[in-house]
This record gives sequence, structure tokens and C-alpha cells, in this order.
Amino acid sequence: MMRVVLPAHLRALAGLEGEVVLDGPAPATLHELLLTLESRFPVLRGTLRHLPDGPRRPFIRFFACGEDLSDLPLDSPLPAAVVQGLEPFYVVAAIAGG
Repeated sequence: MMRVVLPAHLRALAGLEGEVVLDGPAPATLHELLLTLESRFPVLRGTLRHLPDGPRRPFIRFFACGEDLSDLPLDSPLPAAVVQGLEPFYVVAAIAGG
């Protein structure tokens, strides 16, 4: 079981309350995790990264285990604690302004 925490606007878009729980074989890489989320919630396609298999969108950040994973290559392995369901994977909407 893997846990994913989405920002409020993406939860509303996908019709979700609370965190996403992914049962079954846990994705091992960031790319696999994004594919799983987009497959389970097709409305999220294009909101987290550029399609078809592009980089993350500029105002979306990824965090897990107290680390910023946003700039890692998509084929990077996820932290073991996330894969094991001990720690959640956070998708955060960055805020800009001036």
C-alpha cells in the first residue's frame, strides 16, 4: 500500500477526500507512480507533468521523507519508506507571486 497526498485543488478535480491509497504492487519509480495516478484518475493527466511523458509542470513539486524530489529524473527510485507505505508521497502546488 502506498499513500499519496495531493493538493486541495487536485483532490477536488479528481473528486477525492483525503489521501490517495494505492493498493497492489507499489510503483518503484517516480515515473511509475505518475503513470499509476494518471491511470487511476484520468482527470489528473496533464496536471502533474507535461504529456505524454514529459517533465513535471513548473508549479508542481514532489516531496517524500523530508526531501524535495522535484528535480530528480523520472526514472529515479522512490524512497523505500514511500514504497512500503510508511511515509506518504506529497504532491505540492508551489505558490508564486510578487
